[in-house]
Amino acid sequence: MKLVLTESALASSSSAVMFPTLSSHRQFFECRRCFSLRTLARTIKCGIAEPSGEPAPMGQKTKYKDTLFDKAFMSLFASKMGNITGTSGKINGYEDFVDVSREVMKGRSPSQQKDAVRRVLLSILPPGAPATFRKLFPPTKWSAEFNAAITVPFFYWLVGPSELMEVEVNGVKQKSGVHIKKCRYLENSGCVGMCVNMCKLPTQSFFTDDFGLPLTMNPNFEDMSCEMIYGQKPPPIEEDPAFQQACLSTICPVANENSPVCPKVRL
Repeated sequence: MKLVLTESALASSSSAVMFPTLSSHRQFFECRRCFSLRTLARTIKCGIAEPSGEPAPMGQKTKYKDTLFDKAFMSLFASKMGNITGTSGKINGYEDFVDVSREVMKGRSPSQQKDAVRRVLLSILPPGAPATFRKLFPPTKWSAEFNAAITVPFFYWLVGPSELMEVEVNGVKQKSGVHIKKCRYLENSGCVGMCVNMCKLPTQSFFTDDFGLPLTMNPNFEDMSCEMIYGQKPPPIEEDPAFQQACLSTICPVANENSPVCPKVRL
């Protein structure tokens, strides 16, 4: 039997995981008891092609062995970004995916880039998704922990391997943190501006403002790791260290070594 993943089928299946059709909240909470994240992770997780099974050391690019699902998600997102840029969005791998996202940045301010990513995310989800999300996942400890658990397997293709971690949110310890070991997107783009404008800022805003579930992302540009903390409100831009980060001059092809802050990141 030949398996064919169409864009609409993939979008529908990914949406169904987060936005199931339920007649009541009681049904939802009964369904989640038999929902195995471990099984899900084994099903959709791509693999690192490094002998160690871990991301490559700094200075070396990690090799991945993408699965059919990984490539399908890349193609879906690239196609939606292509709608923004007016290009086909056709890709042959992760590096092409990064190139398509780089096209989204061209000629747009950081605010416009964030809005473009928001449009991409909304175009993948079913109509009324933010309102449904708010009903199913009010800003509680359980919602934060559940979304953190889903992030680990579902975004492996985008950011690489990650793991749950315990964090403290408003004085309460909870497992709503995700530690990304070495972000695949940052590793391949090599650009602080792409990390902040195309990932960190729009993702924080989408969860916090559209979904009503606060999210803070703390990229570490020293080792390319990142922390995602569900349930924690992001700090004001003026107080966010990411907006004071200089270019990664050793890996960014367009780095400005004379600027103390990446020119693509503007307050």
